Amino acid sequence: MPQPTPAHSSRTSSRSALSAPSRPSLPSLPFRPSRPFPPHATSAPVHTPVLAVTADALVVADFGPRTRRPPRPPGPYRRLLATPGARAFTAGNLLARLPAGMFSVSAVVMIAGTRGSYALAGAVTATGLAATALVAPWTARLVDRYGQARAALPATLVAALGSLVLLLCVRCAAPAWTLFAAYAATATTPNTGGMARARWAHLLKDDAGALHTANSFEQAMDELCFMLGPVLAAFLCTALFPEAGTLVAVVLLVTGMLLFTAQRSTEPPARPRPNAKAPLRTPGIPALLVVCLATGGVFGATEVVTIAFADAQGHRAAAGAVLALQAAGSCAAGLLYGALKPAGPAAQRLPWCVAAMAALLTLPLLAASLSGSLPLLALTLLVAGMATAPTMVTTMTLVQQRTPRDRLNEGMTLAVTGLLGGIACGSAAGGWTVEHVSPAAAYAIPVTAAATALLLALLPPRTPGHNPRDAATRH
Repeated sequence: MPQPTPAHSSRTSSRSALSAPSRPSLPSLPFRPSRPFPPHATSAPVHTPVLAVTADALVVADFGPRTRRPPRPPGPYRRLLATPGARAFTAGNLLARLPAGMFSVSAVVMIAGTRGSYALAGAVTATGLAATALVAPWTARLVDRYGQARAALPATLVAALGSLVLLLCVRCAAPAWTLFAAYAATATTPNTGGMARARWAHLLKDDAGALHTANSFEQAMDELCFMLGPVLAAFLCTALFPEAGTLVAVVLLVTGMLLFTAQRSTEPPARPRPNAKAPLRTPGIPALLVVCLATGGVFGATEVVTIAFADAQGHRAAAGAVLALQAAGSCAAGLLYGALKPAGPAAQRLPWCVAAMAALLTLPLLAASLSGSLPLLALTLLVAGMATAPTMVTTMTLVQQRTPRDRLNEGMTLAVTGLLGGIACGSAAGGWTVEHVSPAAAYAIPVTAAATALLLALLPPRTPGHNPRDAATRH
């Protein structure tokens, strides 16, 4: 009896029988073009693909050399951080700069939490702010004369000691006057951002485009530190114990300054006997300091008014997040501004930057007055913050250009002092308007401060004379 043949076997056999004539065993044949190559192509070796028939498939094999795509050129910030020694001093400086946004918040939470008085906490921090405005330029002058390592590190240790004494006074319930004395000692904290900018100015003095990128990078880092610092301080003081924020800030400050000052290869040379006159007597600098004073009024008023507006809406805890959005917008705009190459000198760009800041600050005023919505206010503050960094970058660039190199740290610290004075004035004006008018109407204070800064920026500066001695000290 014959065995049955499976169906798939018969189909396979029939398919093989049918396809056998169409599968000739052909050798691999090289590909021949239908038209000859042009004469100019015969001077270089020609790599042509090989065609072969295997079973019922056509195989194309190309044995020509493989070419890789050229690597993408590095961006401006990669090129900036590729400068020898830049990453090391930047890392240390960021560690030392982060406590700048932590100390005041930690002090307020620590003092108010143990003494039960926000008035006492505010008075102590205000005293420290006033002391910093007086002491910081003298500290910067010592840094210029004796070098960053020799002057900034001892000043940092004095400031750290003042913070630790404040912590002990609060912990041990010492008299109130000891709190003022201890916090005033923290005024010797060096201007870490100014010292980083001085290093970039020393390393990139022959490259204006790279120096613009460096200034934008430093401004973005300022915004990042003042965005993360208060959040970190509040978390430490509430999650651990009231003194935790101050203690961690001291450790970060001293560790970061040790790492920063250890990078001696990038440190600007000391000027024991500077030949240049004081920055306050340098043409163009006093006008910039007044612009910084008005710009600081924008920052101080916006902070106080935003906290009051969120509190009036019943969301005081969200005020920190709303202010963080403003700092985030400024940080992003600073990085973008540094990646671009703005046309024209900085003196011509400054009025445009301040005008943009004044125009965008009208958005929070409209959002608070017309809608009263906190989410909408947060969105407008994010947009308004995008004009802050370009304004500060351009201002610091002008300070660097107009300040003699012998006293660069002093000049930039004076600009920061002007900002601090403006913050104090803006906070006072914003608080008064909130209490006597309304939080929504108080958003007119930042707009007024920005308009004042615009008027001051439009004033023509007194140009320096062509004194060979001034030219020598500048270059």
